[in-house]
Amino acid sequence: MSEKNRDGKRTARERLAVEREKQKSAERRRRTLIVGASVVGVLGLAAVIGVLAANAGKDQGGDKAGPVVAPSGAKGKDALAIPVGKESAKSTLTVWEDFRCPACKGFEDRYRSTIHELTAAGKLKVDYHLATIIDGNMGGSGSRKAANAAACAQDTGEFPAYHDVLYENQPQETDDAYADNAKLIELAGKVDGLVTPAFRTCVENGTHDSWVDKSAQAFRTSGYNGTPTVLLNGANIYQDQSMTPQKFKKMVEDADNG
Repeated sequence: MSEKNRDGKRTARERLAVEREKQKSAERRRRTLIVGASVVGVLGLAAVIGVLAANAGKDQGGDKAGPVVAPSGAKGKDALAIPVGKESAKSTLTVWEDFRCPACKGFEDRYRSTIHELTAAGKLKVDYHLATIIDGNMGGSGSRKAANAAACAQDTGEFPAYHDVLYENQPQETDDAYADNAKLIELAGKVDGLVTPAFRTCVENGTHDSWVDKSAQAFRTSGYNGTPTVLLNGANIYQDQSMTPQKFKKMVEDADNG
């Protein structure tokens, strides 16, 4: 083989080796980019998951934490229940409600007179728990602020009457009218003697906001699916499709008769 042919073959091999090295380098860069992008993607996904986890189940409107001030007479675990009726009553109705919740208004409109009749007769006591899920679902802070105002009414012994006024004047679910403290105070004017300087200050300062937040958190961890949740002596009667005010009344009266 001539020297020229050997040089030609050597040059070809060298070119091939150089080309292979270029290909290997390109492949290493490609793998590095893929790994880097994967890491960035994982980190980005983790950040998104972290944000979602931090906000999961949060209701709107709770922009600052303050001391948990339970309303006067609140009872039960962490003093999260507002009681109505005589403690000696043999039947207990536990109600989880949201003042922006249309279904809660439906329940109240249908059962209000029966509940009042039974509590007045000493046959039923009601433990009201306030939730704020509509703030979380629809946005806004009306559920939270209405609940705070209702707790302020409890401080003056006017929770039952103001509770009814809030449901009787409930805005559309998408209308966050109860986020306006002036609106809540205006409606309080429908309850004789409720609008006092102390009540105004309580509403405007959000005295019970953190208590409302704690109640809302208790609802989120309760395992209940929505509002209203209505339990008579522990049994969920709201889920009973056959339940009527008449049947409800009979159940309470039968329990009262022993």
